Amino acid sequence: MSFRRILLVKPSGRHGISFAFDIIPTGLEYIAAYIEKYVDEINIIDLEMEPRSVRQTMEQYLDELKPDLVGISMSSTEHSEGLEIAEIAHKRGIATVLGGYHPSAIPDELLLHPQVDFIVRGEGEISFKELVIKGNAKGVKGISYMDGDKIIHNPDQEFVEDLDSLPFPARHLRRYKYYLSMAKGKEHDVITTSRGCWGRCSFCCEPTMSNSSQRYRSPENVMEEILEIVKHHNGKHLSIEITDPHFMGRPELVERLCDLLASHKLNIGFIAKVRPDSMAKHPVAVRKMIGVGIANFEMGIESPSMKDLNDTVKGVNPGMHITAVNNIKKWGGSAGGTFVIGLPGQTEEEILQFPAYAKNLGIVSSAFGIATPYPDTKFYDDLDTEGLIFETDWNRFDEMHSVFKLEHISSERIEELASICMAKFWTLDTFFERERLRIIKENNMWTLDAKEPLKEGDKQFVDRRLSITDFVMERIGDMIFSLDAGTQLQGDNFNTHMLQFFEASPDSSVKRYTERVGVHTLIKMSKFLNIIGPQIIQLTMRSNGKPIASWVIKTTKNTVDYIEVIPGKIDGATINFDAELNDLKVNGQQKASKINNIKIVTKLLVSNKGIKRQINLCRLILTAGIEYASHLRAKNNGKN
Repeated sequence: MSFRRILLVKPSGRHGISFAFDIIPTGLEYIAAYIEKYVDEINIIDLEMEPRSVRQTMEQYLDELKPDLVGISMSSTEHSEGLEIAEIAHKRGIATVLGGYHPSAIPDELLLHPQVDFIVRGEGEISFKELVIKGNAKGVKGISYMDGDKIIHNPDQEFVEDLDSLPFPARHLRRYKYYLSMAKGKEHDVITTSRGCWGRCSFCCEPTMSNSSQRYRSPENVMEEILEIVKHHNGKHLSIEITDPHFMGRPELVERLCDLLASHKLNIGFIAKVRPDSMAKHPVAVRKMIGVGIANFEMGIESPSMKDLNDTVKGVNPGMHITAVNNIKKWGGSAGGTFVIGLPGQTEEEILQFPAYAKNLGIVSSAFGIATPYPDTKFYDDLDTEGLIFETDWNRFDEMHSVFKLEHISSERIEELASICMAKFWTLDTFFERERLRIIKENNMWTLDAKEPLKEGDKQFVDRRLSITDFVMERIGDMIFSLDAGTQLQGDNFNTHMLQFFEASPDSSVKRYTERVGVHTLIKMSKFLNIIGPQIIQLTMRSNGKPIASWVIKTTKNTVDYIEVIPGKIDGATINFDAELNDLKVNGQQKASKINNIKIVTKLLVSNKGIKRQINLCRLILTAGIEYASHLRAKNNGKN
């Protein structure tokens, strides 16, 4: 007897480095599209987008939709929640099936839970379809299940070799609109142009899942789906994440896709994950990608140490890091990189050099993940053999918590170092450099035949600077997102991590950068500067009344001379703003939006004593009001 009513569920427990990426369950949408014609009804729910608890939401949908099979896609950090969802369904007599990287890696462990009926290992489309049609797992390749007290692992399902044969994800089943916090105001979508990766990184799941091989869709097929995505979003300005582990697996296919994109001139900004060696070896492909909006790249830099790179079987060297970043930045692309801290043998001194290495490379976005041994990887097997993995809670395998013993550094210190590395990288000069590159990129869109990028002073160069209001509001949005993410990840330890973050913030590179580049050349602020005139503006973060760090801005009527971040506080500022770290404290269940904003603003405004400072403060508030009114007018005109 076949399954006729299917409910596919994405849990809400996505944590760690993945917090900002891959937010749409297209894996479930692929399965839905593949089996839609074989069932009576199929639905997809994303618990991350639902306002109520997991139990309340699941009970509502189970009552409303009455499925006879519930499929759940799981990562390691969704281990407990995935089992909870399965239990809620199981108690109602509904069959359950788990899939994704995590269930594929530990099917035996999950099948010992009575609420789990089936595991789909590896790619899900063919196995899931056969399970649905047949109504049981006997003889279905790629399925694991219990037969009495015995666990049965059917033979592996073959890979889908012709990816063009797959239907596009079932976006028509979506119940939500998705937005990416880092792409302000744009609707968001995702696309997959290949499966697998030919890399052999020891800590990655792909060597096991894909046998270190990569399969590709044709550029024409990808372009067809992109046009479908545009239609799905009614032609709106879009952000699209390319979910491939390595988008540049075959550069000639990427170049062909760029040619197709150029002929359509769509209003899309793409994000892609790539290997630095491919970005270093193929500068023409890099130029073409940036020219059509594929301009935000995340690379696995991992470490500046050749020993680390060899130990993890990365197949790259630091020279490739340099060339890759230079190729990207030349055309205004955003070069992002992830680092792995806490690898066996690393010392604290080595780890503390990672942020400086990232900044010297010219990377403009970075994350410092704690080395995490995912099951069924070589990294996990090696550590497990040595008895070094002490953590048994899969929910903490999120690249933000320490889960195995290290020779030189304690678990607590590794987690502190992750916060310190973030503070030392995400300084103001990083945000200003991102703006500089955005201006270059936007001036070079659609110039696939150009040999050199446009630069300021060229006749075709357009002033694309953000207003000061837009820039400040974007940074506030970044701060709220970071607080939300940090609260979710660190829970009750988050307050300690915040203190360490601010203590690590002072950095002389900020002053050097802002003196050399000039903030006023990157942000429209002439009206602002003209009204406030020469000032020394100081924003100080305090902890229990003691200054931790201060951001000092020196202005004239026409320029920003410099911005510097210092420990403590200077005397002689003409405008002072004092903030208390305790006012930002949140517990593990709060959102940043619930922080006492009124209390913080009040303290900021009363930080200035004396007539001169109060007059300067009034000028600043007046200027801010004028700028914000101008921002609202521009926004309303844009809507009209």
